[in-house]
Amino acid sequence: MSYLSLVFFQVVAPILVLLVVGGIMQRKFQFNLKALSNLITYCLMPAAVFVNIYETKVNPAVLGKILIYLFAFSISLMIISTVISKVLKLEKKKAAIFKNSIVLINSGNYGIPVSQMVFHAQPLGTAIQIITVIFQNLTTYTYGLYNLISTTKSGWEIAKSIVKLPLVHGLILGVILNVANIQLPQFLSIAVGHMADAFVAIALLTLGAQLSKIHFSTMFNKMLYMSCIGRLLMGPLVAFLWITIFGFHGVVAQSLLIASAFPTSRNSSTLALEYDVEPELAAQTVLFTTVVSCITVTIVIYVAKILYA
Repeated sequence: MSYLSLVFFQVVAPILVLLVVGGIMQRKFQFNLKALSNLITYCLMPAAVFVNIYETKVNPAVLGKILIYLFAFSISLMIISTVISKVLKLEKKKAAIFKNSIVLINSGNYGIPVSQMVFHAQPLGTAIQIITVIFQNLTTYTYGLYNLISTTKSGWEIAKSIVKLPLVHGLILGVILNVANIQLPQFLSIAVGHMADAFVAIALLTLGAQLSKIHFSTMFNKMLYMSCIGRLLMGPLVAFLWITIFGFHGVVAQSLLIASAFPTSRNSSTLALEYDVEPELAAQTVLFTTVVSCITVTIVIYVAKILYA
């Protein structure tokens, strides 16, 4: 129990504090969230991705297994969320929001900071989370987008959106320099390091600011509870099953299990707003799962450390 409280106060509580501070600052100063989002997307996150990939050695065979695992994990969640949406008899738009709430995970500005805190002495754990971020972005702009606007956006347009993602460029550059064993000049290494270090705090403050603008109008909506159960409870259970099947252990297993427990991606809310598909419900789901995840993520981190010590 003492270890559980330690995990909460050293990993989850700091994140919660930054979310609250971000929300308070937004209420008082009304930051330009679009500008902050651009700063994170085009500068800080790519830098964090680059640094972690550049400084980490990953066995190619392990990387291949991880990608296959992520595919199996996501397909499982897609099937489960589709079945539940039919059981609940949700109409088309609500079903799309519900399925995205379970399949699309906040692996970026929630997942990477958590991983950096949990695996601060084990870069492999954060590197695996970054791989998960890339995979989740691909899922968001294919499956997630298809759910919302399957008849209004072509496959080519979706592909172009993925190629333009700066974190993909950071990943590719990091892999190239890592494999080629090329050393960055010291002035560049220091500059990129500073940007990577800034990512955690600014990403979480910005997420808090974004969440502060969401208002609950239907707090007791059954969809919110089912989304919460599907994303925060069923997600880790499905991950545990696949981790066991694939035979992962140690830091790899810990990272994958923890990565399965994060709340619904804020991108699901952004897409819903952009294409006017139940945007309020999508925003409420992000907020609700983020708040509840403060408890569930703490428990999953604790369990992961015990199971795969």
